[in-house]
Amino acid sequence: MIAIVKYNAGNIKSVANAISRLGFESIITDDPLELAGADKVIFPGVGEAGSAMKYLRERGLDKTLVALKQPVLGICLGMQLLCRSTEEADTKCLGVFNSDVMLFPPVDKIPHMGWNNFLTLKGELYKGISKEDDVYYVHSYYAGISSCTSATCDYILPFSASLQFENFYATQYHPEKSAEVGEKILLNFLQL
Repeated sequence: MIAIVKYNAGNIKSVANAISRLGFESIITDDPLELAGADKVIFPGVGEAGSAMKYLRERGLDKTLVALKQPVLGICLGMQLLCRSTEEADTKCLGVFNSDVMLFPPVDKIPHMGWNNFLTLKGELYKGISKEDDVYYVHSYYAGISSCTSATCDYILPFSASLQFENFYATQYHPEKSAEVGEKILLNFLQL
């Protein structure tokens, strides 16, 4: 069973619909036991980091998420919350990835919204994907490049398009909104 983390964030139904289109069943839950017992966990989100972390801490999900041993995929805000901290509301996050999240400098339009390809990519999520493939972004904050970076993109500056550490995978872009390329990336995760 695929568990999608229910918390104070949007876009969760889009992820559930994408998983269903790929032929998998999922549940949307904030129950720590259901999350711990799932085959895979997806931690998506669109929203504000401070209130999202508050929701996770109030329900003990902060401790549950970092203790998971099965493959976990963070998407957009979910990826940012798996980092050490974010400048958004000066929020301490979960610390799975050794990256900090910062606001894009105001030298171009923010948020970064639209389709973009990769500068670099590596790892299991990208089987069958090339640097020329486009994925869909909508974000004002970015994770810096770190030893956990598995793909990079450039908007204003190079940033982590995705991160990976042990059983934790994450994408800044939205695979569920990235057409066939995104479906392939999601399928690669679901087949880990």
